[in-house]
Amino acid sequence: MKKLGIGLSLALLSTLSVQAADSLEEAFANAKTSGQIRTFYITRDRSGTVGDTQTDRSAFAGGGHLKIETAPMDGLSFGAAFYTTHSLGFDDDTQDKVNATLYGEDKKGYSILGEAYLKYATGNTSLTIGRQKLATPLAGADDARMLPSLFEAAVLANTDVKDTTLIAAHITKFQAGTFSNAYGSNALAIHSGYGLNNISGTFMNAGNYAVGKDTDGVSAVAAIYKGLPNTTLQIWDYYAHDILNAIYGQADVKWNCLISDSVKPFAAAQIISQSDVGDKLAGDVDSLYYGVKAGAKIGAFGAYAAYSQTDSDTASAVNGGVISPWGGMPAFTQGMVTRHMFFADTSAFKVAGSYNFKEMGVNLNTALYYASFDVGADNAVKNGVDWEAEEFGFDFKYYPAAVKNLQLRLRGNFPTDFVEGLDWSEYRFIVNYNF
Repeated sequence: MKKLGIGLSLALLSTLSVQAADSLEEAFANAKTSGQIRTFYITRDRSGTVGDTQTDRSAFAGGGHLKIETAPMDGLSFGAAFYTTHSLGFDDDTQDKVNATLYGEDKKGYSILGEAYLKYATGNTSLTIGRQKLATPLAGADDARMLPSLFEAAVLANTDVKDTTLIAAHITKFQAGTFSNAYGSNALAIHSGYGLNNISGTFMNAGNYAVGKDTDGVSAVAAIYKGLPNTTLQIWDYYAHDILNAIYGQADVKWNCLISDSVKPFAAAQIISQSDVGDKLAGDVDSLYYGVKAGAKIGAFGAYAAYSQTDSDTASAVNGGVISPWGGMPAFTQGMVTRHMFFADTSAFKVAGSYNFKEMGVNLNTALYYASFDVGADNAVKNGVDWEAEEFGFDFKYYPAAVKNLQLRLRGNFPTDFVEGLDWSEYRFIVNYNF
């Protein structure tokens, strides 16, 4: 299974072109193209007893991706996407003042063939093999900066069972996106979606990226059920060979309010349980996390509150915190940048509200949030130290009527005691044009 991927995709495509060149020509003639042009400006001003000793950083980058997917021929199609990010020439000449999260290694721009896959679909079943973008709870794109995280994988999906989607996947390689450069190769990274061998912009063996040693990858199975009214249930099992087994479960429910039809309450719960397997390349693993969320939508307004808790086990890896090295960040309580909810011995709380001004004639979505993290002394990032971190922020998205598919986005986050004594104010201005 390790050798399945882009090589197999190209080999099958080559065979296909020999056997049916005319049909393949038509498949490319009817291909769909899509993409995104993105510019991104970010600035972070540090403060606090620790932050005052650190350098403020900013960056201004441009790039995006261009994708093509052929029309299906006897159920077969081929897709490829080219990703790129580069400085727009306004960054500081002093490298220490450049924010690394918009670029690749050594704060340099890069380009990569991020997607190259063969897809076969028949009836209610599809199989996708090769480089691709995934969006699963514990393995995902985490598209928080210029370029997302991507995967080399085989993914099989089927919907033959009524109201149920069944998924089986095997991941061989992981390509960390630009946001990974916010972290080093440490416990903070392993809790925040990135690995101990944290290198961005390169497809690496999934085990090597996570813990520095090659493995047979990550196998996953899932079932998503929507047969109950206004309810979605999902269960995922990720088997990271010779590292850990992670089980993720989530339930989402919404209902109609008896008092007013305009009020739409909702609630959700999630759980993550992890244990070591095989050669235990991350050491003994024993972690448990759970989260709950409740809120409501009232017309254009929405709000929710969420709470999460992790266990601790000082005899296990990262003292029992959740290990998530492949871009998976599903927690209800995460901040825009503060992801301490996966630390061991930590409880987190978040409230958020949003308002859509579209009914007033302005296509503007606004969101505000506040999150707090009561980090216990058993955490592995500052072991033996307990503290409370806080973060509040906003996220505004504006879609100008004059330019279809254009999004202007302004985001801000303001953590206090990210670690003790480290505060900052960060602003991001993002322009996305989708086509």
